[in-house]
Amino acid sequence: MENEKLWYVVNTYSGHETKVKEKLEMRTESMEMQDFIYRIIIPETTEVEVKDGVKKEKTKKMFPGYILVEMIMSDEAWYIVRNTPGVTGFIGSSGRGAKPTPLLPQEIDRILGNIGTQTNKRDDNYVVGDKINIIDGPFKGMYGVVNSIDANTNHLNVLIDLFGQETPVEVELYQVSKL
Repeated sequence: MENEKLWYVVNTYSGHETKVKEKLEMRTESMEMQDFIYRIIIPETTEVEVKDGVKKEKTKKMFPGYILVEMIMSDEAWYIVRNTPGVTGFIGSSGRGAKPTPLLPQEIDRILGNIGTQTNKRDDNYVVGDKINIIDGPFKGMYGVVNSIDANTNHLNVLIDLFGQETPVEVELYQVSKL
């Protein structure tokens, strides 16, 4: 796990996510840690609100008080993030000097997919005809065959056996694993 670029959840003071992101980016640059700390994201969604007949777009934080940091967990990088003003700690760390647990690939894929960003690499290269297991969503536990692939949206059209009939369903890449 050392020397591997992974995503971590960092706890901040609520309402200070943007300030913490800016400070962490400045610290990363000033301490020349760009090879260890890559992306810092505040997961946000845009909601359209209609009030008095007027449409307004409103940006809403998905996880108030948290930011996501893509980094290689070295002692130096861990120290820089932990000691950034406004950071209260990492999620997944038991404390007492223990390094935190990174997010699982399917967790970060789901979060980044919801905010319209993608991870840099895909471990799974699916082709039509691949046998897959659905590991998340309403069809969890079912098996199927890849029928078509939409690389732009990270969706697969999968044929599953539903009530004795071959039925096409659309799933996202994070929801499946190869058999």
